[in-house]
Amino acid sequence: MSEYSITTKLVHAGERGEQPVGKPVSTPIYPTATYTYDSMAEMDKVFSGEGGDYVYSRYGNPTVAALEKAVCEAENGKVAVAYASGMAAIHAALAACEITTGSIVLASQDLYGATFDLLNKIFGVYGVKTKTADFNNLDELARIAAELKPRVLLAETISNPLLKVCDIEKVAEIAHEHGAKLVVDNTFASPYLCQPLTLGADFSVHSATKYLSGHADSTGGVVISRDEFDKPNLDGIKKLVGGVLSVWEAHHILRGIKTLALRLEKQCENAEKIAIALSKNAAIEKVYYPNLDDKKSANKVLRGNFGGALVSIKLKNDSREAAWKFMDSLNLAVRATSLGDVYTLVSHSASSSHRELSPKKRETLGIAESLVRISVGIEDVNDIVADIEQALK
Repeated sequence: MSEYSITTKLVHAGERGEQPVGKPVSTPIYPTATYTYDSMAEMDKVFSGEGGDYVYSRYGNPTVAALEKAVCEAENGKVAVAYASGMAAIHAALAACEITTGSIVLASQDLYGATFDLLNKIFGVYGVKTKTADFNNLDELARIAAELKPRVLLAETISNPLLKVCDIEKVAEIAHEHGAKLVVDNTFASPYLCQPLTLGADFSVHSATKYLSGHADSTGGVVISRDEFDKPNLDGIKKLVGGVLSVWEAHHILRGIKTLALRLEKQCENAEKIAIALSKNAAIEKVYYPNLDDKKSANKVLRGNFGGALVSIKLKNDSREAAWKFMDSLNLAVRATSLGDVYTLVSHSASSSHRELSPKKRETLGIAESLVRISVGIEDVNDIVADIEQALK
């Protein structure tokens, strides 16, 4: 570039050089918005879809594609598309089911609060109707599905915050019997504990912010389908709505996935020990944990004998004040609304995830004022138990 001025050199020098012959061991970060080619004929080929390469990062990026491939393989799916958040992913999965005015979504009554908001405030505006049912009462669910003929059934592998485990195989049978698609939010289980597609679900969805990332430093979402036919719809939603995952977030999440199995094993082991210890504490009225409540059902869906890495507790003093005082007294556990991180986190469902529900609705669902959800981390379990017990005193 010797013929150019210093101003021009500073703009272009060092860019678009030859790629190394050696392959990088870990996936490189491609922080580029767009791509160039040696000729317009090449570029035209890529734009037409014949070239199969990248043109613009809203359409696709190599780092994001690597994450999509990793999650797709972990979930035993055919297609995976990443989005900017878990909510963007849930939106995309529902939209890919081609719900239109008059379509009915039959949703689990135990869904995450923001998912209900999405259904009612976004899809509801366009005439999509949402009905709820207890997905753990299969006879009732089958009756309601037969009556409503829904387009989609929407469930969570492990519900938030009462940690009910969904019998995905049976729910998938009910959905397909009535011509519906089954979308499963697999965030609380992760692909390590459960692969919903192998149990009959049509879509598995993750807030990758949680266990996939695992380090409280990135936000993202992924949708995985068992049918390649869904890829154009999932890609189209990403391109047109624009909920595109950042390349930096993709890198962090992809790195987090590498230790997912190690983290989850430790977290699940810790969670079970904590659940057992807290079930003997006089200050607690009830401990919610799949392996305490219904181990047989949990083991049907979740890997091995694991019951997940979340524990919820209801205090005997069933008041918001008691829950907040307990949470404020914790020294090790972190007060935060998220979950799935290496740190132990606590959240108050009535004032966070289910804040928008009326007190009466929360009461109906069993979400007490004193309910506290504990996302168990990888710390020494004795330290976690000691911190919780001193706070309960």
